[in-house]
Amino acid sequence: MMFLLSVAMIWAVACVTPGPNTLLIMRYCLTAPRQVAIVAAIGTITGTFCWGLAGWLGINVLFQAAPFAYLALKIVGGLYLVWLGLKIFLDVRKTRRVDDIGAAKVDVPLKTAYRMGLATNLANPKSALFVASLFAATMPAGTPFLYGLAAIAVMVAVSATYYTILIGLITHRTVAAAYLKAKKKIDLGVGMVFVGFGTKLLLSQR
Repeated sequence: MMFLLSVAMIWAVACVTPGPNTLLIMRYCLTAPRQVAIVAAIGTITGTFCWGLAGWLGINVLFQAAPFAYLALKIVGGLYLVWLGLKIFLDVRKTRRVDDIGAAKVDVPLKTAYRMGLATNLANPKSALFVASLFAATMPAGTPFLYGLAAIAVMVAVSATYYTILIGLITHRTVAAAYLKAKKKIDLGVGMVFVGFGTKLLLSQR
């Protein structure tokens, strides 16, 4: 029980730490119908499951044995995040000012939302290293097989709870109205963060 509690606490901190995943969901909350943000969150949670499974199976060992695999993932992920940030900049330039939050909503295909959520999560291979470190710190040698699956289930549950709360808060009309007043500045800030994350990933030694 203490093992699963440790996993839950560490992963909860990781979830609430601002990053591309949270920013993507927040942006969908404010610029698209709620179901789009929900589907994007499901995509992100799918990515969490994938990284959890990879970390549990020891992807860190693979990266050490084949450094080029990590380098390739790092480059692809960094370029994707930079592209996403530049795309937001272009969207800001094309968008005209609107005074009604309903008019500000853009209909995004649910398949696209899911794909964006999944890709944004998988774009950062450091997530795999973090999960591998989490398991190494909380799962001693000889830990039963089912404990790994239970840990992944806890990660998914924590992520789902976090995104449910986040979407509920951000889609509140008061928050949405405040966003509308500062839409351009917020979108520019989000774009800069994505470009910054991607550039940092590309330039990092690890």
